[in-house]
Amino acid sequence: MRTVGVEEELLLVDPDSGDPKALAAAVLARAAHDDPGQDVFEKELFGQMLEFATHPQSDMAALGAEIVRCRKEAARHAGEIGCAVAALATSPLPVSPSLSMNDRYRWLAERYGIPTWEQLVCGCHVHVSVESDEEGVAVLDRIRPWLAVLRAISANSPFWQGQDTDYGSYRSRVWNRWPSAGPTELFESAERYRRRVSDMVATGAILDEAMAYFDARLSARYPTVELRVADVCLRADTAVLIATLSRALVETAARDWRAGRPAHDHSVSLLRLADWQAARFGLEENLLDPATMRPRPAAQVLRSLLEHTGDALTDSGDAARAEQAVEELLRTGNGAREQRRLLERTDSLRDVVTECVRLTQG
Repeated sequence: MRTVGVEEELLLVDPDSGDPKALAAAVLARAAHDDPGQDVFEKELFGQMLEFATHPQSDMAALGAEIVRCRKEAARHAGEIGCAVAALATSPLPVSPSLSMNDRYRWLAERYGIPTWEQLVCGCHVHVSVESDEEGVAVLDRIRPWLAVLRAISANSPFWQGQDTDYGSYRSRVWNRWPSAGPTELFESAERYRRRVSDMVATGAILDEAMAYFDARLSARYPTVELRVADVCLRADTAVLIATLSRALVETAARDWRAGRPAHDHSVSLLRLADWQAARFGLEENLLDPATMRPRPAAQVLRSLLEHTGDALTDSGDAARAEQAVEELLRTGNGAREQRRLLERTDSLRDVVTECVRLTQG
C-alpha cells in the first residue's frame, strides 16, 4: 500500500475582523513551548501563513484524523496568542504581506520583485510514495492530464484583495507567476528529469532544484511524487478526497507503466488551457477531458476519474468512500462555491473569513 502525506498551508487571521495577521513566528514559538521537539509546524514565505505536514499514512481514515488534529492544534496555538487559522487559499480581505526573514526569501523578493509580494497564497501538497525515481517519473508523465481535475475539486480561492475574481482558484493564477511553475512536457526517464531540472538551475533564473515548481514533481526530500496543484481545502474531508484520488492516480499510472501503456502526449499548451479552465470555473461548468482535451461537464469528468482509478481505489479499500465523497462534492460544491454562498448570505467578506475559521476545524 502506498503511503500518503499531506502538507497544508493555513492563513493566520484576526478572529474578530478576519484580517490576516503576521504572527507566524509567535505561533511557532508557542507551539515549540507547548510541544517541545514538535516537527509538525513550519513557517512559510509570509508571516501571515503557517504550514503543517502530516506523517505518511497508508489508511485514509487515519490521514483524515491527522489532518483534523493538526488543524485543531494550529488553532489552539494561534488562539493562545490571539489569532485564528483559516483554510483559505487566498485572503478575501485586503492584505499587505509581511515577508518572513531568511536569506532564501530575501533572494526571492530581490530576484522576482512584485510577483513575490503577491504570493500570499495557501496550497495543499500531497506526497505519494514511489519505489524509485524511474517509477516516479513514469507516474509524472501519466498523471499530467488529470492534475487540472484535482485543481477544480480543490478550488478555494475566489476572492482577492477584497474583490471577487470570477475564478474558483485564483491562487493558481497567482502561483503561476513564478517562472518555473505549471505543467510539464513528458520526461520519459529519471535521467532526463534530473537533466531538465539541472538545466533550469544552470540558467540562474531559479535558485535551486527546490524552485522547480512543477504541478507535480519528484520530491527532493522524500521517496515520493509531490502533487502541488491543489488549493488548501476549506473542509478537511475535501483534503482527504484529494489525497485519496492522488494515491489512486499514482498507483494507476505505475500499473500502466509496468504494463507498457504509454502516456498521453498532450502538449503543455493544451495542459495549460485545461488548468486555466479548471481554475476559472472549478466544478461549475465544463472541464477539459483528460483523454481528448475537449470540453465535458465537470460531473462527467469526475466520474471518469473514478472509473480511470477504479481498480486502484478498490484494491486500497477506498472506492466506496471516494465515490460517496465525489457525489457529495458535486451536490454541495467546493470551497469556492461555499465561500460565495457565505458572501451571499452575510454580505460581508469579514463574516466569510470568520465563518471559514469555524469550518476549518470541522
